[in-house]
Amino acid sequence: MRRRRVTLLAAAFAAVAAAIISFGAKDAPLAPQAQAQNIGERTVSGTVLDAGSNPTPGATVFLKNEKTKSIRSYTSTADGHFHFAQVNMAEDFDLWAEKSGKKSAVKTVSSWDARKDFISDLKLK
Repeated sequence: MRRRRVTLLAAAFAAVAAAIISFGAKDAPLAPQAQAQNIGERTVSGTVLDAGSNPTPGATVFLKNEKTKSIRSYTSTADGHFHFAQVNMAEDFDLWAEKSGKKSAVKTVSSWDARKDFISDLKLK
């Protein structure tokens, strides 16, 4: 009798496994859900500020791709603004500014961040 129960349980388990495989994992009630990928491009912009929170013109802003290690740069405008277009949303980037030996903290533009417009101020220290 006990052997028959084990055989029936094994058969039931095999039937459930076959159903999951035939319908696909997305239809399985206990299948983990995949996270949506950020595909496309975004803009990265903001303002470079000095220690007194005043806009800083002429600062160099860097955007470094963590995967390829390539670096893009932008010189802040007269009102301290910077802007990078066509930034790949599927990759991570480091963002920082430098001027006259002063540097801001490094900020991460993460591939997990779904914002199409990433806006951040960079304060020189």
